[in-house]
Amino acid sequence: MCSFTLGGSEFLWAKCIGELLVPVAPFDQKSGREAWTVAFAPNGSYFAWSQGHRIVRLIPWTKCLKNFSTGHCGEATNASSPRHLSCQNSNGNHIIPVAGEPREHTIDCGDIVWGLAFGSSVPEKQSRCVNIEWHRFRFGQDQLLLATGLNNGRIKIWDVYTGKLLLNLMDHTDVVRDLTFAPDGSLMLVSASRDKTLRVWDLKDDGNMVKVLRGHQNWVYCSAFSPDSSILCSVGAGKAVFLWNMDKYTLIRKLEGHHHDVVSCEFSPDGALLATASYDTRVILWDHHKATVLLELGHLFPPPSPIFAGGANDRWVRSVSFCPDGRHIASITDDRLIRFWSIEEKAPQAIASLTNGLCCAFSAEGNVLAAGTRDGSVHFWECPHSIASLQHMCRMALRRVMSTQQVEALAIPTPLRDYLTYKVI
Repeated sequence: MCSFTLGGSEFLWAKCIGELLVPVAPFDQKSGREAWTVAFAPNGSYFAWSQGHRIVRLIPWTKCLKNFSTGHCGEATNASSPRHLSCQNSNGNHIIPVAGEPREHTIDCGDIVWGLAFGSSVPEKQSRCVNIEWHRFRFGQDQLLLATGLNNGRIKIWDVYTGKLLLNLMDHTDVVRDLTFAPDGSLMLVSASRDKTLRVWDLKDDGNMVKVLRGHQNWVYCSAFSPDSSILCSVGAGKAVFLWNMDKYTLIRKLEGHHHDVVSCEFSPDGALLATASYDTRVILWDHHKATVLLELGHLFPPPSPIFAGGANDRWVRSVSFCPDGRHIASITDDRLIRFWSIEEKAPQAIASLTNGLCCAFSAEGNVLAAGTRDGSVHFWECPHSIASLQHMCRMALRRVMSTQQVEALAIPTPLRDYLTYKVI
């Protein structure tokens, strides 16, 4: 990484390590090409993205990394330049993988794809519909599924390893904007839609719909589970940030602080923090247990007034993602930049140039960030490297099992309590 100075502050340029490009015809300059979503499998085996025009690509992640490091023809390449991954041989045919290797798939979903999510099964996690003994599908421990949310309101469930369609879920009446699986292996799927609802599906019960969560007055853009699957955050138009109890399917509270539509959200790996991104030029870090703002990451300086932030500006934050290390956050904005933040600072730790960025996600290891763009391509960056302190690792271990209120009840010194509750980040 190289550094530069801007406005008296020194920043690092993040290193681009590769790109997945989509061929563009001259007549193809129109909507429908966007990469609205990118996703990594929880076990790090696959990477998926919507490359536009109904197509989803599934590529083994190790294959991506190998091509980025060696180049298309297997020859050593200049490490300072990004690699372009081609998925065809010299004759234009798809490369046939060696027996036993993960297979690459190109899936035609039948309509524009807005949302993607990987889900994996844990056999001991039973379906919540306990009265039904027979199920069409019995998902094993090695099962890996991909859910796709479509423009026509449908959700299609695919087997990642075979590329076959398993389920077609139909109940939404408008675009399915986002999908998220419960991380506990229960294969509970939540869909967020422009029809102003969230719907909960039980894939272990053959995809039956469990509950409709109502409360949003406008489009729902995104949803995210807490690491223990007990809480769901949903965000949408009209400054909406909702927290739901996923054991009772009831609304816990609304978080107020944004001045514009909220379009992206994600919990920290220990579940103590919630990051939300908004068109108001900010990413807010919340203590969702107490509904308080811990940190605001501004993308416009000086900070805009609420009236300006609530209107059109060139700093709309499109996406936010938490790094698995619990210390870094990435955000994408309309000013053609990706910013890598540390939760310990209010200024970006590193930046990268990206035109028309729409979404981002960290790899399972946290060392690579993938970002999708309006032309259907995906770009990959090496994330800033730093070694987490023992204090931070202990804090994460504790916060995985304790809420803010439980930590505050401990008989410990105030400085330690403030550190554990992220008041002193």
